[in-house]
Amino acid sequence: MAQGSLAYHWKTQNIAIKLIVVNVLLFLIISIGSFLFDIEPEFMTRWFALPEGLMDFLVQPWSFFSYSFLHFGFLHLLFNMLWLHFFSRFVLNLFSAKRYLTIYLLGALAGGLMYVLSYNVFPVFEGTRSYLIGASASVTAIMVFIATYTPNTAFRLFKWTIKLWQIALFVFVYDLIRLPIGGNAGGMLAHFGGAVFGYVYARQLLKGNDIGTWFENMLDWFSDLFKTKKLKPFKKVHRNKKSAGTKRPPTVSAHQRKVDVILDKIGKSGYESLTKEEKDFLFKAGKNN
Repeated sequence: MAQGSLAYHWKTQNIAIKLIVVNVLLFLIISIGSFLFDIEPEFMTRWFALPEGLMDFLVQPWSFFSYSFLHFGFLHLLFNMLWLHFFSRFVLNLFSAKRYLTIYLLGALAGGLMYVLSYNVFPVFEGTRSYLIGASASVTAIMVFIATYTPNTAFRLFKWTIKLWQIALFVFVYDLIRLPIGGNAGGMLAHFGGAVFGYVYARQLLKGNDIGTWFENMLDWFSDLFKTKKLKPFKKVHRNKKSAGTKRPPTVSAHQRKVDVILDKIGKSGYESLTKEEKDFLFKAGKNN
């Protein structure tokens, strides 16, 4: 795989960029497809958007996750992706790509559950037909998660210093105000579901409880379905034990020592913690082995 190839650039991007690319590509496919075939976007996404009816989503349970990758409006997509990219920096500085993906997907699940339950419990929605799309619940979950885990993390906006908890609180109150008057009650409810999950997840982590472990294990299981034993990124190095007659220990090359250091770093902080130079070095080492 050449370093300048598209596949190489995709492989070396962090999980946030990959999620953004997937969201944008799906938006383009739906927009262009609905234009070329002269059909409504809703028709193309009816099996992936989350319906409000209890019986409806039973025949398409995957929609609890798939809806979070769909957008119809350009501004809807743009602002969701900008927020996702902004908060991803803070999350990926502390956590692995797998945990980031767990927050995104479980945030979508929590937002979807809040949406469906609300439309089937509160009388104000009685007789209303609706469906849910957009990454807003997932983005809100990521925002509230990191704002709860590291609330005093700050950044400069022009001449003001703003902390993460202040942004999260402002967005939450703003959604609360818009709930009865904004015309998108379902979306606001999904935001609340994602926010609750992000808050609970962060609080439990601070107490030493990882409530997302089961989902990460499920992601590993699902990922292993598409792997073969022949496709391994690196060969395992076996070191022979020192024999009784050997006076000098086996030497390890500088190249192998550097590989070991980088692998230790991945084990402690995840692949996304590597610099571009380290990723390139590791990629070349995998090809040469």
